[in-house]
Amino acid sequence: LMINIEPIKAFNDNYIWLVTTNEGSIVIDPGEADQTINFLKENGLTLEAILITHHHFDHTGGIEDMLLFKDVDVYGPVNNISTISKQLMSGDLINVIGIDFQVIEIPGHTLDHIAFYSETFEEPILFCGDTLFSGGCGRVFEGTFEQMHASILKLKSLPANTKIYAGHEYTQSNLKFALEVEPLNQKLISRYNDVQNLISTGKPTLPSTLELELEVNPFLRCQTNEVQKSVIKQFNTSNHEDEIFKALRQWKDNF
Repeated sequence: LMINIEPIKAFNDNYIWLVTTNEGSIVIDPGEADQTINFLKENGLTLEAILITHHHFDHTGGIEDMLLFKDVDVYGPVNNISTISKQLMSGDLINVIGIDFQVIEIPGHTLDHIAFYSETFEEPILFCGDTLFSGGCGRVFEGTFEQMHASILKLKSLPANTKIYAGHEYTQSNLKFALEVEPLNQKLISRYNDVQNLISTGKPTLPSTLELELEVNPFLRCQTNEVQKSVIKQFNTSNHEDEIFKALRQWKDNF
């Protein structure tokens, strides 16, 4: 099975992911439809399904137009979006275009948030919407900080070579914050320079890998001395990981 994963830019900084194998194409989180439909047409691709990670409009606004273009199954979490025809819960398995996806519930950013994870290929792939970003994590809008931290820990336990496809191009601003937290982290400094180069040449900074994120993403590093010291100095919290995570997220919210 061959696979190609194409980022389609939407709005200011959203990514719609278009995944194609020998068996067709799927679209993940179509916030709008026009560019994706044009890309499918221009490249002679057949849309087979739509996958949704959470209910926010910038991830779902294009569903209806996509369905007018081609009537396919829409897989997504349990929420009030009527165009989702296949509602999924934690541990559900789906097979689309030859890819086996496992559904992981990751509430926090929204209560309905799910991720799609697959080990069909040599390198596992993860579509995690707005929960895990390169260098950061999503804001906590509907859940609690504890829920968000638990969701991040679930994703953190996946294999290190997992490729991470997030919903936004936030890497540069996330890493600016990460450098406030860990100014001496050499891997982080190096990643920041790489990202500057990618962005200046108009290239996406995604996918990242979990291995890289474990080295540079402060939200995956709440157990490390460096992150704990930095947060405790700033907020005088305890070194309990949940407390560190919460303080870190609130720090980022006001950064």
